Amino acid sequence: MTKRIQMSSGLTGPRKAMLALSAEAARAAEDNGLDHLLLELVKIRASQLNGCAFCLDMHTADAVKAGESPRRIFVLDAWREVDLFTDEERAALELTEAVTRLSETQDVPDDVYDRATSTFTEPQYQALLWSIVVINAWNRLSVTSRAPLPV
Repeated sequence: MTKRIQMSSGLTGPRKAMLALSAEAARAAEDNGLDHLLLELVKIRASQLNGCAFCLDMHTADAVKAGESPRRIFVLDAWREVDLFTDEERAALELTEAVTRLSETQDVPDDVYDRATSTFTEPQYQALLWSIVVINAWNRLSVTSRAPLPV
């Protein structure tokens, strides 16, 4: 496997800007009452879809440390088939999948948007969408650079 240039070193300006964007998105989510564990589920689900081992490793560990059930993480890929997730989590996961798969779908379907906006307030929806965009950006950086797992 070809060794890739790592995005964690070199050009520090864009990385600092991404870290700042991540912090702002997290702050907006917290300020608007989005549950931390819900956001970790979103990060894990997007990372599953994008095949990002680095982010999966980080966010599954973060979720467990924050009190998430390993069982729910184990079945997250099949969240539609089990009753372990709340309506709020389901709306967030569905939106995450639609946004993450834009290259396939070219849109967020109206029914997905309607469920999300009827579940979350406008500021919550905005914060959630920023969180989804940020994890997808991190996934793309990590996957294309084949970021190694920490030792």
